[in-house]
Order: sequence, then structure tokens, then C-alpha cells
Amino acid sequence: MMQLNEFKNEQQSFINEMCKKLYKNNEIDSSYYQKYDVKRGLRNSNGTGVLVGLTQIGDVQGYEVENGVKIPVDGKLLYRGIDVEDIVKSCLKEERYGYEETSYLLLFGELPNKEQLKMYNQILGENRDVPNNFTKDMILTAPSKNIMNKLARSVLALYSYDPNPDDISIENVLIQSINLIARFPALISYGYQAKIRYYDNASLHLHYPSSELSTAENILHLIRPNSEYTKLEAVLLDLALILHAEHGGGNNSAFTTHVVSSSGTDTYSAIASAVCSLKGPKHGGANTVVLEMIKDLKENVDDYTDQSKVEEYLVKVIKGEAFDRTGLVYGMGHAVYTKSDPRAVMLKDWAKKLAEEKGMQEEFMLYDFIEKRSPDLLYEIKGIDKPICANVDLYSGFVYSALNIPMELCTPIFAASRISGWCAHRIEELVAGGRIMRPAYKHVKEHIPYIPIENR
Repeated sequence: MMQLNEFKNEQQSFINEMCKKLYKNNEIDSSYYQKYDVKRGLRNSNGTGVLVGLTQIGDVQGYEVENGVKIPVDGKLLYRGIDVEDIVKSCLKEERYGYEETSYLLLFGELPNKEQLKMYNQILGENRDVPNNFTKDMILTAPSKNIMNKLARSVLALYSYDPNPDDISIENVLIQSINLIARFPALISYGYQAKIRYYDNASLHLHYPSSELSTAENILHLIRPNSEYTKLEAVLLDLALILHAEHGGGNNSAFTTHVVSSSGTDTYSAIASAVCSLKGPKHGGANTVVLEMIKDLKENVDDYTDQSKVEEYLVKVIKGEAFDRTGLVYGMGHAVYTKSDPRAVMLKDWAKKLAEEKGMQEEFMLYDFIEKRSPDLLYEIKGIDKPICANVDLYSGFVYSALNIPMELCTPIFAASRISGWCAHRIEELVAGGRIMRPAYKHVKEHIPYIPIENR
């Protein structure tokens, strides 16, 4: 039987010829975008995002605008109006995990008291496991090379296990949301186990989620064969989850959630769409690309502790002569943040502590050098003189590497964090939106008469 994407020789020749036509028939004159004042990428000409909605959930502050000009400022990330740095500092000071509190804040719009947080943790704990036979029927029988694809399919499959999946009342959507938040660690972990068993010929290790463990602890417990982890490892993963939980309504996956939810569809379809968005290397998949770049660097630089050799590699990357030839230094620069990404700043401090525990100081200094030297090189080689800061992907890539988290799990763990933000945005759209999103696309193709098939 012919496999998907396999064609006979004459069919493949047809496909190759048609691809040439596809390029020809889908190109659009770039001057049209200026002619019709099209906001490409939903961006204004000064690089700011086009205002398409209102939100109370998250805010990303990286610049101020004066007379139409962007003024760089130190980055701030706010969850429901609260600086995420204050959330992190409080949780670390009190030596408790903070992702669950963050999730509660995003969903309900206010911080929980002790009793409310205890009840929320109890509900999450009791709903962490997947339905009976779900792992065997929906995950292990159809593994995927990419865990994000498996995650999206798993979310869609949960629709079939919900007695009331199409009810979009706020009460029902809230129940669905909490269930998804609780189950994401198991979904990504079992998807990973299926992948390494069927594609990597590794042993299968399936652990039950624990109702007593935090989200960060459950992830480490589920993905590791021996379920063991240190306190610092769990604390640092919890920190990463807090920092990735939300990033404003304009990021691609949150916007996707708003767009899909505005159609009135079910929760599983909306969240699966967000997962598919996050998978992209221009969005959540960027943390994986950072690790791939570092791997390529190590393969092509015989001594990565030699900063001159690392700089030579970075020069080649920027000139499009190394790694993926795009000219991009992954982990550097952000669409909103200018002077600093607060997530990277906070993660870097704790990444250094983890590096000391793991004996990875030399590798940490490699990331530090990339952060410090890349902006100057980008200016010297490409003339880019705007502020370029390290983004969260640079140090989250290092943290996941130091935690011995497999590369293919980096973006799924991002999803296990961002699910709280997505669910909050879905609820906000259902409560405050009310209209299906339907932006306009200007048609720029001339009218062409129909030609009967015998005359073509």
C-alpha cells in the first residue's frame, strides 16, 4: 500500500511541475502591500502590533511610543495587572511552587487566598490522570515523531470522552479548561514515551501522575524512567512554567485561541489550534531551534570555551553561512521587548545556579557570551542598531538542557505552561468578544474568463 507522501514516478513528476505553478500563481507583488496599506504580520510600519482587541489577562511592555516613535524601555510582563517578577519573588521567598497560583490568577482574574489555592490544587491533583484506556487507545496506538502533533491530536481526542463537549457555557468551559490544565503533563509525557518507544527503540516507562505533586514535579516524575529529581530542578522548571504561562493577547497562539473561539466552536478545537500554532519555529518552537543552534555550534567549534572561535561561528551565522543559513541568532531579539526580556533576566539568574549544581558553568558562559556579543555583531555586520536583547528562548533552552529534558519535549512543556493562558483567553473571548473575527484580505488578481476544457 502506498504510504502518505509517496507517489509513482509519473505522479511525482506531475507534483514537481505543479509546484512550479504554485509559486508562480501565489506570488504577490510586494509593492501592493504599501499601495493598499496592508499591515503585514498585523504590524504597523513602525513595528508595533496592530490593535485588534482588548484584554485584561496579560500585558507585554517593551517600549513606549512618543509621536509615533518607539522608545526602548526595560521589559515588563504583567499577569492580570500584576508584575510576574513579584509573583516569582514571592514564591521563591516562601519556598513554594508558584505555577498553580499563576494558573488560578490567569483563569479567575485575581490572586487566590490559601483556602482557594488549596482547593484549586486539589481539583488539579484529582484530574491529572487521563481517562481509562486513553493512553493505550489514543496515544500508544498512534505515536507521532513530533510530540506537539501528538498533543494536538490528544486534545482533540478528549472531546470524545467529554459527556458535554459542545457546551460553551462559561461554567462548562471552565471545567473543561481545568481538566486540560491538569492533564497536559500526562499528555506530553505519554506522547514522549510513545515517540521514543516506536521511533527510537527505547524502553517504555509509564508512570501515573501524582495528585500530591505540583505541575513541575509531575512533569519530571512522568518523563524520567526513575521519576527522580532534585528540589532545585523542580523549582527551576516551576519558574519556567510561571514565565511561559501567558504573554498577552497578541502572541500567535493566544490570538489563535481568540480567533477560533470567536467562531463558537468547542474548547478542544480551540486549544488544539493553539497547540498547532505554538509548534511553529517562529513561535514556541523557537526554544528547540536554540538548542539545535547550540548543537551545531559545538559540532563546528572545537573549543566553545574559546570566545574568539565562538565569535567566528556567530559571524558565519549572521552572514547566513552557518547553521540554517537564515542569518538569525536564535534566542536573540523579540517582537516587543527591546532593552530586556524580563523572563530571560529572571531565568538567567537561576540558570546560573543550576549550572553550578550540574557542573555546567562553561556551557552557561557560552550562552552568556552569545547574549552579550550578538547585538554588537549584528550591528557591525548588518547595521542593526536597534536594541536587541536575549529572549526567554535562549535561557529556557539552556535550562531544559541542564535538566536533561529531551529536546523534543521543550515546546510541549511550553504548551503545558501556556495552556493556562490559552484557557483564560478563550473564556475572555466567550464573555467579552461576541463577534466572529473576520478581517479583510484585498483581492489583487485580475478577472480572467473561464475557458472550456477542450480549449485549454
